[in-house]
Amino acid sequence: MNGKKVLGMIFANIHEEALNGLTDMRTMGSVPFCSRYRLIDFPLSNMVESQITKIGVVTNANFNSLMDHVGTGKPWDLSRKTDGLYLLPPYSLNSTTMWGNRIDAIYGNMGFLDHSNQEYVLMADCYNVMSLDYSKLFDAHEKSGAAVTVVGVKGKIPKNMSSVLVFNDIDKDGKILDAAIDPGTEEGFYSCNIILIKKYLLQTLITTAHSKNEVSFQRSILMNCINSGKAYVYDATDCFVGTIDSVQSYYDISMSLLCGENRKKLFAPERPIYTKERDDMPTLYGTEAKINNSLIADGCQIKGTVENCIIFKGVKVEEGAVVKNSILMQDTVIGEGSSVNYIIADKNVNIKSGVELSGAANFPVSLSKDTRI
Repeated sequence: MNGKKVLGMIFANIHEEALNGLTDMRTMGSVPFCSRYRLIDFPLSNMVESQITKIGVVTNANFNSLMDHVGTGKPWDLSRKTDGLYLLPPYSLNSTTMWGNRIDAIYGNMGFLDHSNQEYVLMADCYNVMSLDYSKLFDAHEKSGAAVTVVGVKGKIPKNMSSVLVFNDIDKDGKILDAAIDPGTEEGFYSCNIILIKKYLLQTLITTAHSKNEVSFQRSILMNCINSGKAYVYDATDCFVGTIDSVQSYYDISMSLLCGENRKKLFAPERPIYTKERDDMPTLYGTEAKINNSLIADGCQIKGTVENCIIFKGVKVEEGAVVKNSILMQDTVIGEGSSVNYIIADKNVNIKSGVELSGAANFPVSLSKDTRI
């Protein structure tokens, strides 16, 4: 199957309640990640690299930073006369009420589907950090003759999310024989909410579910397809997959990328992750600066000690400051002589001189945007 026959839909707000603090003023899709990216960069780049040329980003609330980041879609080669990137409105059809669930969101954007000439729809959320070759998913879907194919991974099941679909029994061809929603188990084979389905079938199922006031996409759409014997799973366990279901998992997944092997799997040269670039000068390192095992973006001023950290653009670490095991987002300032350990500092955080602030590996302290300490 050629990717140009597939329409992409990315849900920017789904499960953002899992990142309280980091999503107070932004969508899940626009949460900064790994010193230069946003979470939406991963599904966007995966789709573009799989030759999908028309992508709709479904928004709901707090989408100003998302609009600023994706813009016209130029960094992803989606600024074009035919197809390209579409920011879809946060309102239901013939209504001024923001959508409250996935069924409502798709139904409210039925016009976008109607005016698209693609045969299939690929839906994805923004809480999975992964590099996946969707062209292999397309081929597997076509070969199996499935009505719907769901991408799944084996591992620790997300806890702080509702309606997690877990596959209990699958045959040798990938057909889902038995599945459950929120089974309460610690580990298993679970859905990443990356779903490939024929457009006309999606429209039919969504219209029917909406007419019955059903609110759960997993229960009303996916479970019905599974019970009819027409749903298959595509195993993506071999890829680097980070499922962000809490501030703790955001921290753990981010810090795991300090390992070179993990970075190679996620940022493979043959499958690049694109983002909006902020041009800046090279990072300035002071004569007394000490750096160890850290990712540091351009445009920073590092005059103190940085160890096991992820540093975004424009960060300043003044003389005598010690920053360890932390994530410092754009334009954060750590004052002279301050000590910071196990901290997630959002954009424009300012920690004054002589402050000591520490969390723990299993409880990183998260500082909201523009915090002053």
